[in-house]
Amino acid sequence: MSYNFLDHATDAIIEIRAKDLKEAFTVTANAIINITLDQEKVEEMSQKEIVAKGKDLRYLLFSWLEEIVFVLITEGFAISRVDLDISEDDDYTINAIAYGEPLDFSKHNFKVEIKAPTFYDMEIRENNEVYMRFLLDL
Repeated sequence: MSYNFLDHATDAIIEIRAKDLKEAFTVTANAIINITLDQEKVEEMSQKEIVAKGKDLRYLLFSWLEEIVFVLITEGFAISRVDLDISEDDDYTINAIAYGEPLDFSKHNFKVEIKAPTFYDMEIRENNEVYMRFLLDL
């Protein structure tokens, strides 16, 4: 399980490699959190529910990215850890619990504001591992 930040002039391109979808979406959340703040400085004082839905995996990834950014930036909730489950009926759904505390810019070393995820250059492959690549507008 890993993620890499790739060089880009004004945006963040992130690649994820994981053993399965659950791990891939967990690693994705961690990548978003770490590009925004220092995750290891966040204490687990409270929790928030997060739900993301998508008609396919690309839309699920986009929705998941939006939800993590919304919780971090708009709601001001610094996330230490995310536990999630993925289900697939007619659509894909992620039901998650984020553990953390109110965002403190100095304590959590706020780094950059993510404006939005994009579909540009998004890629998801499932073979022996799950590979995801996506771009964030900073």
